[in-house]
Formats: sequence, structure tokens, C-alpha cells
Amino acid sequence: MQAEIYHLFHSSVAIKIAKSLFIFDYFKDQFAETSAAKSALENGLIRETTFSEVEKAYVFVSHSHHDHYNPVIFDWEDYDVEIEYIMAAEVNPAAEYRAKANLYLMEKDNELELDNLKINTYGSTDKGVSFLVNLPELSIFHAGDLNWWKWKRFSEKVQEKEERDYKKEIKKLLKHKIDLAFVPVDPRLEEYYYLAGEYFIDQLKPAVFVPIHFADNYDISKFFAEKMAQAKTKVAVINERGQKINFNK
Repeated sequence: MQAEIYHLFHSSVAIKIAKSLFIFDYFKDQFAETSAAKSALENGLIRETTFSEVEKAYVFVSHSHHDHYNPVIFDWEDYDVEIEYIMAAEVNPAAEYRAKANLYLMEKDNELELDNLKINTYGSTDKGVSFLVNLPELSIFHAGDLNWWKWKRFSEKVQEKEERDYKKEIKKLLKHKIDLAFVPVDPRLEEYYYLAGEYFIDQLKPAVFVPIHFADNYDISKFFAEKMAQAKTKVAVINERGQKINFNK
């Protein structure tokens, strides 16, 4: 199975598999430095042309924070493509959207079977949920804001709770084989930026680990890849918005 992964921006990613497109936590719908030589996805954007070779799109929203959710995603229904929306119930979209038959609102620790997908939600250490999406031949995990939030300003007691809460959710995933993992590597945590990613790789050993939640601080993905150089997991180094990563299984 072949997959094209696009790191759109921050925690926004798109994965194209055959005629299906999976989009997670899309929010930044403008980019001043677009290149006419690149596709919309390669510019980190979703546009009508994005769906020209897509028969079905699945759009995921992990939670309501502004850097993970933008109602513009519902405008994509104007394009010639079938779309399913799967989001945390916490998002609580406007009433005009909640009535849609193709909208699925999920609490944590829920399961949804949709087409040939099995979608499981797990908790977050912030708002909303994290997603595990199992296709017949591929599995995708998107953490949303599930992270080991070891902020320096937190007391030792709170830091310990953050660690426990993160590890509790990771433990739930141990029975699963994960191919593509999208997990925060947040530079705002300073020297603790790597904790969530390192633990995730150590425990779950995904085939590919794609850092997220770092805005335009692209160097952090390089630092993390260097730190994890001895791991069997391939860590993607992200250098720019819309970067494409090819995966073959």
C-alpha cells in the first residue's frame, strides 16, 4: 500500500491513499508564500483541485482549539467529492453543521465503523480526543493535543499528573500496530519537547513518526529526529509547509 503524507501546518496533515483522502485538524487556510509550481497540498492548503482525483474524503477534528479547527472545512462540500466529518463531541459545531448526516461526533474511548474504516478515539491531555484509524492494510494515529505537557511553570505534583495521564492513554494503544503516527513535538516545552514522542516510539514503535504541533519552528523536527536516530521508527524531518512524505507498506 502506498500513502502520500502532506504536513500542511502545525498539527494539520493530509494522507492520500488511492482515491481516499484523510485530513486531520485543518485550520490555517491562508499562506502568503504559495508557489504556482506546487499543488495546493504541497502549499499546505486544501482547495477544490485537492479533490480532483479523490472519490472520498474523511475529515477529522480532534478538538475545538483554534489551531485545530476551522469551520471552513464544511465549505469543501461545495466541491465534487463525498465527505465524512469525524470530530470530537467537544468541538460542538454550529447548529447548521450538527444536523448533517455525514457528521459523526465522538467522545473518547468510542468506536465507529465507517465504510472500510475502524475509527477509535482515545483521550487527550488537553481538550477533545485522539484518533486511531484502521484501514484494511494501514493504521493512522493522530494525537491532537494528547501530549506529555511538562511545563516548567507547573508544580512537581502537576507535572507528575501530566506524565501519568499521558502514559495512561498510550497504554491503551499497546495492542495496536501503528504505521503512521502524528504526535506533538512542541518547542514551547523547551528541553522537555521530546518526552511525548520518545515515549510513544519506545512503547508503540510505529513505522513512521511525523512530528506535529510546532507551528513554523521546523528545526525542532530535525532535533527530534537526531535524538531518535537509534530507533527503528523512521522520524520525518519537516522543513517546510506542505512537505510531502511517501510511505510504502
